[in-house]
Amino acid sequence: MNGIMVLVAYAVLMIVATIVFAKRDKDSDSFYVGNRNMGTVSSAMSIAATWIWAPALFTSAEKAYLNGVPGLFWFLVPNILCLLIFIPFAKRIRKEMPNGITLSGYMHEKYRSEKVKGVYLFQLTMLTVLSTAVQLLAGGKILSVATGLPLWVMTIVLAVIAFSYSQISGIKASVLTDAIQMIFLLLACAIFVPWALKSNGGMSSIQLSGITGEFGDLFSKNGLQVFLGFGLPTAIGLFAGPFGDQCFWQRAFSISDKKIGRAFSLGAVLFAVVPLSMGILGFVAAGIGFMPKDTGMVNFELIQALFPAWVIVPFMFMLISGLLSTVDSNLCAIASLTTDLKVTGKLKDADKIRVSKMAMVALLIAGILISNITGLTVTHMFLFYGTLRATTMLPTMLTLLKVKLTSNGVVAGIITSFAVGLPIFACGTVFDIPEYKTIGSLLTVLLAGFVAVLMSAWRKVHEKSIG
Repeated sequence: MNGIMVLVAYAVLMIVATIVFAKRDKDSDSFYVGNRNMGTVSSAMSIAATWIWAPALFTSAEKAYLNGVPGLFWFLVPNILCLLIFIPFAKRIRKEMPNGITLSGYMHEKYRSEKVKGVYLFQLTMLTVLSTAVQLLAGGKILSVATGLPLWVMTIVLAVIAFSYSQISGIKASVLTDAIQMIFLLLACAIFVPWALKSNGGMSSIQLSGITGEFGDLFSKNGLQVFLGFGLPTAIGLFAGPFGDQCFWQRAFSISDKKIGRAFSLGAVLFAVVPLSMGILGFVAAGIGFMPKDTGMVNFELIQALFPAWVIVPFMFMLISGLLSTVDSNLCAIASLTTDLKVTGKLKDADKIRVSKMAMVALLIAGILISNITGLTVTHMFLFYGTLRATTMLPTMLTLLKVKLTSNGVVAGIITSFAVGLPIFACGTVFDIPEYKTIGSLLTVLLAGFVAVLMSAWRKVHEKSIG
């Protein structure tokens, strides 16, 4: 009953806030990029909330519980650094294309190639689909337990809530609701962590070496195993995260150009509070010898076991806020990607926005279907789509750094990355082979850039020899 009440209250709050503070837009520039004048604090809160997806809420606690300091370190630090590394590139794309909307649109503009635009649209679209599925899967599991309703029902309910307010005013609704969601997240962290520590003897209840006591050092044998099996592929996927995610390029085009650096810097700090807090709950669970039914939900089960029943209500508010902030950002991202389709090029603003809303619905349907596939786990999907983002990282970075590449080189690099790196990584993930995960992650990143540079150089040499 509590779960249903929280969902209803949450949906009403988000819809009312959007209607009151973010009017319905018929202007496409406002719907997709908020008239390009969004402020520092609201944008920072939106960036942080968007980056707080299912793994930030659950994987951080799980890795702290199972793998101690190494597990949390290799999840938390790359998550923060990637947002900071992204800043100069966000500034540069805004300077080079002040009226841009999407990364795929920028790459099309630079290379004048439909093939380049096509591979970028494919990667960016696949990422939004898988990311949405992860959020619905994680949220649906928790809410299914809390309400007693089937997983598929909960995934549909979450999807409907996200669409209900996102479709009103696009990116403006997303940023506004993200800010509200971030406040819920920070308040929940401020309640749960001190309470958990106080209830179990303070700092002495924390075990930094994981539930087995074998992971206390980053550079021990076990610590290095965590680095190779989880840390390195995670770091690669996370560093590539903003570069392969339209949500962040859309914000780079939406924030006032003078405030991009400050917004992303503050966003990184605000983000860090949440996975660090969830990680501390994982340390507490390890310290008191707590044995969860599902280690992937150790923070949720710990709160259920230690705290009064009513505490589940603010936790679920935090959960829904963290997950739906990413879902609504994905909805805005897929909406913006429709502007790169030929069919929308000649449409009026109202018709263009209508097509974008249809894309939002299609995205949610795909996310619901994937999230209900039997046997899927949040961590496996996170690692896979984290690596998917890496396929376009180096070609994007090299292009923004003004390295001269050819369109064929860019396309060949990304396709090679897809064809070689991703399958190896997928095998490593499915069969839990750390070496395959590491090699697959590295190949996914490096092949795209190497092949793009090599083919581009060969083309120049070939042209000179002909000339």
